Amino acid sequence: MKTAMLILISFILTTAFTALELPMLRRLHAGQSIREEGPEAHKAKSGTPTMGGLAIIAAVVLVSLFFSFSMQTIMMCVVTLAYGLIGFLDDYIKVVKKRNLGLTPRQKLAFQAITALVLAVYKSFSSETQTIFIPFIKYNLVLGKAFIPLYWAFLIFIMLAMTNAVNLTDGLDGLAASVTAVVGLLFALVLGGSASMFACAICGACLGFLVFNHHPAKLFMGDTGSLALGAALAACAIVADKELILPMAGIIYVLEALSVIIQVYVFKTQNGRRFFRMAPLHHHFELGGWKETKVVAVFTLVTAIACVITYFATV
Repeated sequence: MKTAMLILISFILTTAFTALELPMLRRLHAGQSIREEGPEAHKAKSGTPTMGGLAIIAAVVLVSLFFSFSMQTIMMCVVTLAYGLIGFLDDYIKVVKKRNLGLTPRQKLAFQAITALVLAVYKSFSSETQTIFIPFIKYNLVLGKAFIPLYWAFLIFIMLAMTNAVNLTDGLDGLAASVTAVVGLLFALVLGGSASMFACAICGACLGFLVFNHHPAKLFMGDTGSLALGAALAACAIVADKELILPMAGIIYVLEALSVIIQVYVFKTQNGRRFFRMAPLHHHFELGGWKETKVVAVFTLVTAIACVITYFATV
């Protein structure tokens, strides 16, 4: 009952915040620029307001702190806000200042790594032991003090990999929000404690944002939202010592990121040949004839199936 209530409150807040935010973004002419090398059909979306992730972040932080004010919740909120700020600066430079490059990849990665390190240091000093939960065998691997540097590196990798994978997933109307809502619901059910409440807020916020972001989208979340959501999910898993369930439940994030890696590798090593029609993966299916709504529906269904498997591998 509490899970449903938190999701509902976050849903209502995000819907309200987005409704207030949308006209302001239009007045700022904060329209998304569509990359030239993207699918031809997407060029009609040029000018759609972006940075809608601000409403998502506001709802997640407010709901989480109100219902579960603890050091763990504060850290999850700090990480989400920090990654959201990185995304906001990138979006603001690109769409308001009209500088196409935004932050450089090196700048974004550096800011992300610093924030991830802060979380890793907090995590290692907030408990006497460092553990990593192994799904399916349901075993908590306890790491000694000698492994703390490796543990930090592992947590930083999880943060960077998953936040940027979620960012890559945000390429179709409603895709990132739909997939993340399902993963957030799973986390709400299996993580427990403050991480569970935080996940409820994530799930509700994504559902609330979908009111405006479903096809045809009136608003995009931008890097502001996608980086913040990726960081929020990763922080949830890290705080709950269940980092390894994130790539399982978020299999779509993993596949989207892998498709880009494979595409770049093949292009550079095979004289410009492409493995996929276009990367990330959702564009491959689009160019294969799938409608945007079908891609979103299938990817969300795959996520739901992966989350069911993850649930039984965890509880």
